[in-house]
Amino acid sequence: MRIMALDYGDARTGVAISDERGILCGETQVLAERDAERLAKRVLELAETRGCGLILLGLPLNMDGSEGPRAEKARAFAALLSQSGAPEVLLRDERRTSVEAHGILRANGKREKKHRQSVDAVAAQLILETYLGTADNARRQK
Repeated sequence: MRIMALDYGDARTGVAISDERGILCGETQVLAERDAERLAKRVLELAETRGCGLILLGLPLNMDGSEGPRAEKARAFAALLSQSGAPEVLLRDERRTSVEAHGILRANGKREKKHRQSVDAVAAQLILETYLGTADNARRQK
């Protein structure tokens, strides 16, 4: 079963999808969409065509673990996905993924203005890779 991870944003949403065995990140992309309902439809279509049985949605917590307005938006989007017939949706802590994504891209010689969209895809990849290395994923694979 493939697993999809989302780095949800107001204008762009990073997407990462695992390989069929749910072990490695197989592909990444960015969906440019501002309307949450249209984005949910695109995500669900992509999940169906790629055979994803689980969607991980990044939950942007504050550094102290509290939830702010961005976390509320992520929870609302998770509810929209679930109501629209998504496979299982899990919220995953995404603190610092965008900062790490910027660092990864900078370390690989990407200029800031040139990699704005790539940051979203790399952040989604970090969310996915973090989950793939957990005991939750190991139990799911058995």
